[in-house]
Amino acid sequence: MIETENLRLRRPEIGDLEAIHAMRSDLAIVRFLGGRALNREEAWHRLTRIVGHWALRGYGMFAVVEKRSGALVGEVGLFDGCRGLSPDFDNAPEAGWILAGEAQGKGYAGEAAAAAHRWFAAAHGEQRSVCIIAPENLASFRVAHKLGYKSFGQVDYQNGPVVMLERIPG
Repeated sequence: MIETENLRLRRPEIGDLEAIHAMRSDLAIVRFLGGRALNREEAWHRLTRIVGHWALRGYGMFAVVEKRSGALVGEVGLFDGCRGLSPDFDNAPEAGWILAGEAQGKGYAGEAAAAAHRWFAAAHGEQRSVCIIAPENLASFRVAHKLGYKSFGQVDYQNGPVVMLERIPG
């Protein structure tokens, strides 16, 4: 488990299903993630995919728990998305962050993502990482820039453009 000032980051657990479903079925939250709400079965598949990623890669998305409330308020971490976007993108760990509506605007995404990146570097060594962000997702761009990500191209993904960003340690 990773602790920050306001959050705990831990591996996802079976009890996280309802919170993941609530977050991933909120159209305001998923509008930049393909724009489609997940039903409960798809949320279950999301949870099992995250858990399986940890088993296969030794890293993945953390469940983000707010210390004050004890509520699961997001998913943050690094993973291998196998997206097929380009060799420059697909050959690096991909960072991602998603927060429930009640957790947005508090700085939690940056706090959690910075902690996840520090953990990843300690566990797997400093290395280049990537992320994709929809051009209109300004809040996510702010987080990415605080983490040191810089744009290196744009591609179409899931019926819309996304900006590819990279973070080169050093």
